[in-house]
Amino acid sequence: MVANRRYSPDYDALVDAYLAHLDRHGLAHGVLIQPSFLGTDNSFMLDALRRYPQRLRGVAVVDASITDAQLDRLGDAGVVGIRLNLIGKNLQDYAGPEWTSLFKRLAERKWQVEIQRGIDDLALIVPAILACGVDVVIDHFGLPAEGIDTSKPNHQTFLHLLAEPKVWLKLSAAYRSGSDFTKAQTLLEQVREAAGDLSHFLWGSDWPHTQFEDQTGYADQFAFIEALLPDADERAQVLLDNPSKLFGFLPSR
Repeated sequence: MVANRRYSPDYDALVDAYLAHLDRHGLAHGVLIQPSFLGTDNSFMLDALRRYPQRLRGVAVVDASITDAQLDRLGDAGVVGIRLNLIGKNLQDYAGPEWTSLFKRLAERKWQVEIQRGIDDLALIVPAILACGVDVVIDHFGLPAEGIDTSKPNHQTFLHLLAEPKVWLKLSAAYRSGSDFTKAQTLLEQVREAAGDLSHFLWGSDWPHTQFEDQTGYADQFAFIEALLPDADERAQVLLDNPSKLFGFLPSR
């Protein structure tokens, strides 16, 4: 684990345990996200991807200076994007030449950039990345700790971004913003109206729920999205159709 980590797990979250969660809930495929405490050493995730190449895809953490050959090796293992976990970090110049070069190379590969950062700062980050032509996935409803306040300019920008054709939003981990089910319903109404439809919404379990392990579980989060999207067709769009398109899985319906 990296030296400057914010969190140190004291247990293993193994790929077979993850796949068992998928099996219990009738899910065919999954996406593994590199955790922040492992930094840019993606080897644990890559091993899991190589064991189950048909079933899994991955999102890695990399340095901006990563070479094309290194990206090729990640892609060969099933990686389809990179993650910027910016919680507790100083923002870098994502409009600068080193980062924009990387984003453009990712766009050529049809990869994505996943961002975890509070809603107030997303307006400062996302537009420059989008300008490079790459898909952007915003984590966890945009982490709106106090909800989405349309009187705030940065919140307005966040909502406007959801209408962009290359922006995707994960309806995941509402608990990380302190949102209960009622608040999540309000969030969904706001982001759905801003996006216009559900075609760029995704779901993630956030398993193994780092720092919240004693408060929720995979089954809890699956039940949460089922209740949040009670219409079966809408739920299938978010759980199946949209991720099949973004992550490169073949749809099964």
